[in-house]
Amino acid sequence: MPTIAPDADAGAGTSLIPAELQAFVNIAEAWGLSTDEQLILLGSPGRSTYFKWKKDGGALPKDTVERISHVLAIFKALQILLPDETAADGWVKRPNTYFGGQTALEVMLSGFAELYSVRAHLDAQRGG
Repeated sequence: MPTIAPDADAGAGTSLIPAELQAFVNIAEAWGLSTDEQLILLGSPGRSTYFKWKKDGGALPKDTVERISHVLAIFKALQILLPDETAADGWVKRPNTYFGGQTALEVMLSGFAELYSVRAHLDAQRGG
């Protein structure tokens, strides 16, 4: 859950950590991703940039937000297809014949198009 701090000037709440980044961090933890794997999935921002986002928040680049949206969709599809949480979270690290014996994570780490292809595969599997 994002941290909300009141904004006295605007009279509205301001999220210190973008909700999409917090969701990504939670998924990365569930999937057991290393920091390096997280950075690659986010489009390879600098380590210091990533840790600053996690600590202080701030606006995320459009590319990073799009990448996170694919990870969120993959996570959601897995939760639907594999209702057992352990099985769903472990799927990304198990070899898959659809990906030529590679894990979905290996495919996702190969590039943006590959990240999208994993999402598209799962969306097709769930009929979405």
